[in-house]
Amino acid sequence: MAAVEVIWLDARQTISFSELIELSGLEEVDLRELVESGVITPVDAQSWRFSAECLSVARTAHRLQSDLDLDIHGLALVLMLMERIRELELELKAIRRK
Repeated sequence: MAAVEVIWLDARQTISFSELIELSGLEEVDLRELVESGVITPVDAQSWRFSAECLSVARTAHRLQSDLDLDIHGLALVLMLMERIRELELELKAIRRK
């Protein structure tokens, strides 16, 4: 049976770049590339502080990278497409409610 790590973060809490590396499992170079490509955006660009939501995206990135053996550019594309799908699903739900 695999161990599962659970981390509870307040939505208003921020974490540092080094904490994001440690908690996500991504390599520093890969995480830096995702930030520079705009897939993961710091809430404070000066100190590179990240929201709890960014940790979720980074962990998803790590799982996708491991499971699908994606290079960083393929990983960035998949993450952007996943975010766009999420946005479209929210729009569709809003339209259906009207």
